[in-house]
Amino acid sequence: MGKGMGMTWSSASEFWAMGGYGVYVWGSMGVSAALLALEVWLARLGRQQALEAVCEAMHAEHEDTAPPTSTVVQPAGNWPSGVTS
Repeated sequence: MGKGMGMTWSSASEFWAMGGYGVYVWGSMGVSAALLALEVWLARLGRQQALEAVCEAMHAEHEDTAPPTSTVVQPAGNWPSGVTS
């Protein structure tokens, strides 16, 4: 590298300015960070929706295969002692 081409800054403002290209450098970093955050959020949202769909399918399958429930009704005369109808 030639003279003056190194990555040394004498102040924080020179670092942020990036040799006059700070708007492009930091803008691209910001857009990249925002897109990565969006990707993580969308992946989590998709995972949640997939899990809910699987749970709904399993619940529907369980209801389809469950044995029918029946209610046992006792005649009025067969109540245990002490219980009146």
